Amino acid sequence: MDWSALSEQIAHSVRELPRSGLLMVAVCAMALGIAGSLIGRRLPAAARLLRTVSTLGLMGVLVLVVVQLSRLDPRFSMAVPEIGLPEQVVEGGETRVPLAPDGHYWLRAQVNGHEASFLVDTGATLTAISEETARQAGLSPREGALPIRMQTANGAVAAQITSIGELRFGNVAARGLDAIIAPGLGETNVIGMNLLSRLASVRIEQGELVLVPNNPQPPLE
Repeated sequence: MDWSALSEQIAHSVRELPRSGLLMVAVCAMALGIAGSLIGRRLPAAARLLRTVSTLGLMGVLVLVVVQLSRLDPRFSMAVPEIGLPEQVVEGGETRVPLAPDGHYWLRAQVNGHEASFLVDTGATLTAISEETARQAGLSPREGALPIRMQTANGAVAAQITSIGELRFGNVAARGLDAIIAPGLGETNVIGMNLLSRLASVRIEQGELVLVPNNPQPPLE
């Protein structure tokens, strides 16, 4: 076993712990449950109270985690309530993206009015925004959200969840879309499957990537 790698991973997890309010609540709830078990014989009433608070806290954290994860898949959007989070909507008209010389599909988009280049990546689960683009577009980490662990060329990092007020490209507009602010991306931004799966179809015709929203709307101005 590579003990140095394991130690580094544990240290990284500990450093990231205070950044997530949900993780802190979960740790506190577990600590209350342990305390309740330790004083169970001496102070049974207090022990029951601590265990009850612990259980309710952990159940609350679980609900919020389920809500966060469900937002990654539009199939769950009708089954799981938003609980104060913005509804994720993708609408507009057909948009065609030409193949770039590097063999990828790139497009110019506006993130909350700020223009940036995006790589369309059907292998990416989440739409990812670079730290620089996030700063210029006024995006900030969602308070209390669990960080998403992602692998970069420099190793594993914790990426923070955010919500994009409006992401526009071609004739498509996405509003309230979840994304991650990804350290280590440099200037690269990525449109992932949490947006693409909300389209009616994604196909390639004569080298062009064709994106077709559900319920087509008039072309965006």
